[in-house]
Amino acid sequence: MSVETAASGAREAGGSRGSSGRQEGPGGLWDSVKKAGFVIGSGILFLAAFGNSLTWHLQRFWGASGDFWQNLWTKLYVAYEGHDASLFFLGTMLAPTLAFWGSNALLLWVDITGTPSFITRYRIQLDKNNPVDPAKLRQALKCVLFNHVVISGAMTVVVYYLMSWRGNPCGPELPTFHWALMELAAFSILEEILFYYSHRLFHQPSLYKHYHKQHHEWTAPIGVVSIYAHPLEHVISNLLPVVSGPVLLGSHLSTTSLWYCVALVSTTISHCGYHLPFLPSPEFHDFHHLRFNQCFGVFGILDRLHGTDSKFRQSKQYERHTLLTSFTPLNESIPDTQKKGQ
Repeated sequence: MSVETAASGAREAGGSRGSSGRQEGPGGLWDSVKKAGFVIGSGILFLAAFGNSLTWHLQRFWGASGDFWQNLWTKLYVAYEGHDASLFFLGTMLAPTLAFWGSNALLLWVDITGTPSFITRYRIQLDKNNPVDPAKLRQALKCVLFNHVVISGAMTVVVYYLMSWRGNPCGPELPTFHWALMELAAFSILEEILFYYSHRLFHQPSLYKHYHKQHHEWTAPIGVVSIYAHPLEHVISNLLPVVSGPVLLGSHLSTTSLWYCVALVSTTISHCGYHLPFLPSPEFHDFHHLRFNQCFGVFGILDRLHGTDSKFRQSKQYERHTLLTSFTPLNESIPDTQKKGQ
């Protein structure tokens, strides 16, 4: 191990250790939990009050196309009648796999070749991965493939038996639009809670050193390393926050598969390293890889409540943390402040 690597590890662990004392703030963890409950509860009340108005128009569209989707599902259901396990495994592995590798195919091409320039000009950390180190990428891909095929595949089997114990995840009727939308909202809230606290847990010095440090080898992440992690971390911090919602709600395969696709594409964007026009901002999680002890969550709700985004909110990255609605890179429209003498 080089002196530079050892020093980097000490800074990371020290940063995590030093920040943990500051992050709790007045009132401690319990005070933050109460605040989180208030915010999440208010959000649920808001959805209950205004959900019907928001979804009425969408339901009209869904109603017009609902028979089409139901007929497609019925044909698939009949074709796999008596083989629910195969249908479930197909739906929760094939569609998410296509979503993950489809979205990463273009990103990998850009990372490896440095072209086209239309995309590379939106790179967040301009001096990194230009192009990506081939040896480092090969090592990451081996781990990613293992996690995706072996670990996620095994988790899918466990999830199938849990959901079958609760009900029938491959039932003949698709969920209504309203119910599917409410489920997706519930999944998102649960993911934010479980990912935030499990992620912070893996930043404790002892766990960080043995498990989470692997993921943070990429201080400037790329899309595919979103699931580059130790298998234990992949189960606890990547998979459990995503699969818990469908298991607890006894969701239909269609909603579960859609949610897995959304989660994988979302984490790919968060790690991609490019702040592209009209896509969600990845600045929040990119800053986490850069600074290690900031921005632990998905949406930033719990980070705000726990104060673990304080440095982020004082940075240029926070100013750029918005939906880019033009074709001018935010590194150009909101440039870094030059140091004196430059």
